[in-house]
Amino acid sequence: MTNGWTHEGSPFHEGEHRIQERVGVRDRAEMQGQRVIRDHLPDQHREFYESLPFLLLGSVDAQGRPWASLVAGPQGFIKSPEAKRLHLNAPLLPGDPLKRTLHDGADIGVIGLEPATRRRNRFNGRAGAVNDTSFDIHVDQSFGNCPKFIQTRDVSYVAPSTDGPAPHTRDATLSDMDVQRVLATADTFFIATAYSDETRSASMGADMSHRGGKPGFIRMADKTSLIFPDFVGNNHFNTLGNIEMNPRAGLLFIDFEKNGLVYMTGKAETIWDSAELATFEGAKRLTQITPEEIIVTQNTLPLRFRFGDYSPFLAKTGSWATRMN
Repeated sequence: MTNGWTHEGSPFHEGEHRIQERVGVRDRAEMQGQRVIRDHLPDQHREFYESLPFLLLGSVDAQGRPWASLVAGPQGFIKSPEAKRLHLNAPLLPGDPLKRTLHDGADIGVIGLEPATRRRNRFNGRAGAVNDTSFDIHVDQSFGNCPKFIQTRDVSYVAPSTDGPAPHTRDATLSDMDVQRVLATADTFFIATAYSDETRSASMGADMSHRGGKPGFIRMADKTSLIFPDFVGNNHFNTLGNIEMNPRAGLLFIDFEKNGLVYMTGKAETIWDSAELATFEGAKRLTQITPEEIIVTQNTLPLRFRFGDYSPFLAKTGSWATRMN
């Protein structure tokens, strides 16, 4: 298979074009996208995905709201039978919104992340052959992703056991103590966005992206919303381009303390001009999220994480905590 974009037209949709134009990188982004975005998984990406104990997925519910999710299993639960398909063989975690959003033909955004090495790859596609314990993801767009802002962690899979604490799932709000604890200590989270129109172009669909920073880089903007900085990235602007066309997003936080997850979905807004931007060296804009639904789970995550190091790219960034002291 050939490298690069082989479809007619751009690998980016209208919203991504708008953001690229706004920041003055449209031509550069197009040249890069045509070169690095593919309609299949290179062999090294296929091997990479197959080695992972977890995969991060973005999807969209019946109300058009994006959700970010995590699927986990023992090594080998992910297979790539062919260059345009992954097969996942694992039950969904308790409380995961994928239980409502996953169906044949559903748009899916994917991040494969290996925290110990800071390696990550991304693709978007569509679900197929969905049943209770497995499903496929067919590739529309695939590309590698730089290691910026990833904190290193060793990750191991732990098979669920009836001997441990019982899984717990509940609805929550931003005032929930566990939600506030996870937000205050987060150095990593994941954001799902989506946009599609009647053309169903390969440049559209669901997207999943990683965000990293020092603890405190995400904070409450007010009682109903939270805010975080957007640092310099790959100039694709997949997340902001989707928000430009469909101002919604889903966030996923890992609760390392209680072996669970915090899922949220809601309205999204890009803030281009704010005095608070000066707090974060390298931050170009802010993203504000107003959650409409939050799900908290505990003792549901069959993974254990051991922290290593912060990304060296964070050395010159500030934090909300510094700003507020």
